[in-house]
Amino acid sequence: MRNSNSFHKGQAIPLDRDNIDTDQIIPKQFLKSIKKSGFGPNLFDAWRYEDEGFPGQDINDRKINEEFILNQKKYLNSDILISKKNFGCGSSREHAVWSLMDYGFKVVIAESFADIFYNNCFNNGLLPIVLSSEKIQNLLNLAEERKEIEIDLLNQVIFSEDNEIANFEIDPFRKKCILEGLDEIGLSLTHANDIKEFEKKRQKQSPWVFNNKG
Repeated sequence: MRNSNSFHKGQAIPLDRDNIDTDQIIPKQFLKSIKKSGFGPNLFDAWRYEDEGFPGQDINDRKINEEFILNQKKYLNSDILISKKNFGCGSSREHAVWSLMDYGFKVVIAESFADIFYNNCFNNGLLPIVLSSEKIQNLLNLAEERKEIEIDLLNQVIFSEDNEIANFEIDPFRKKCILEGLDEIGLSLTHANDIKEFEKKRQKQSPWVFNNKG
């Protein structure tokens, strides 16, 4: 079975750095909105542009840092990010995940993640994968060679050109949520009928709880 949530194939960007923090992912001046969208143009803002950005600014008026990897033509439209140790460290801002997703990333693969960032990824449907340094280096090399990477979430395997690169671990519950496209609210709604039945029983057992009169 290869549905859109269980299988992904795409180009990767090799961001060969340790300790990329959430302020580098999305600087603090862009945190005023909680809409989850519109953050993509300011992802890695201080690295992508040579001037200091501010909310509402037209990115077409900004000076591009041509050397930064996201601005290089061969990496345009890549939707898998490869990095190294302690990705997403720093503050707990959920905007960091939103900006990666709004840019177009579907998967982030690293040697390790900061705990809060890692949890935020699953809460928003971005797949974080942890691999050994040896496997990460292999993927960085493949990304530099512009070879497509295939991620089979159902079987927890990463391929390139039909060659198996690595197996990865993922919590079964979180895997289920990603496969079914569920966040915490969506997961609760799958039990909507049970919740309604519980409320009916509760109302019969303790009607005073539901009495709105003063």
